[in-house]
Amino acid sequence: MTEIAQLVLNGIIAGTILAVPAIGITAIYAVLRFPNFAVSSIATMGAFAGYVANVSFGLPAAAAILVGFLLAGLVGVVSDEIVLKPIRRNGLLAAAIASVALTLALENVVRFFFGNDLRSYDLPIARDWRFLGLRIGPQQVENLAIALIAMAAVFLFLAFTRMGKAMRAVADNPMLADIKGINADTVARIVNFAGMGLAGIGGMLIGLDTSIDPLTGFRAILSIFAAAVLGGLGSVPGAVVGALTIGIAEELSLLILAPPYRSAVGFVAILLVLTLRPRGILGERAY
Repeated sequence: MTEIAQLVLNGIIAGTILAVPAIGITAIYAVLRFPNFAVSSIATMGAFAGYVANVSFGLPAAAAILVGFLLAGLVGVVSDEIVLKPIRRNGLLAAAIASVALTLALENVVRFFFGNDLRSYDLPIARDWRFLGLRIGPQQVENLAIALIAMAAVFLFLAFTRMGKAMRAVADNPMLADIKGINADTVARIVNFAGMGLAGIGGMLIGLDTSIDPLTGFRAILSIFAAAVLGGLGSVPGAVVGALTIGIAEELSLLILAPPYRSAVGFVAILLVLTLRPRGILGERAY
């Protein structure tokens, strides 16, 4: 039972971290109506931006995350304007395929500057905390707190700011939003910046828990996408529910699977959701 409790605790922490980029990809889908798979490489770029800020400029990890957010958001907006926006006119399927190609290109940009070596952040060495037979690291607690703050900021932004309400209006009914004078292009740029910025935060949080290389985001994309699909693409609360479910399920799968096969949980989750409930746990009902 202690082992199961430890895995559930690890799953909650992992799921909370997954929720940050999952919110980003689901927010982009809600407004632009296509899954932007470039989130994986932009998460990696955010992780490396934070790495440079932390290791080269001596910023603490919590402050370096802001650098990762800003650079990932900027890359997200620029890449969408130059690469994906023109292709979206030819259909959203074409844009989704183009986002996969963009992912490969951006991964190689990271590889050109940083090589393929594993890199670690400059973090203080601290012993794990123990309670009730469970173990948790101080960095895990900090990552959890940062992820919760990021999610709270998103919910407050969507609920109480004018731009947040405009984003929700465009997601709910683009035509009506246009009639009301909401600039869909401006909303698209802001949601791209915020969504990809969240991906950058997620990439750095993953790196703080382990290490980073040019495939950091690629290895996590299946779990991130599974969380968004499970919760319901386009639903921000659904992304959180889906991420926690995937995080706990992946950790519990270690009871019967070797660690390299834990990513199969995300694949199975996507198959089950697309078969049994295509709109996800909290997605809109089909009428």
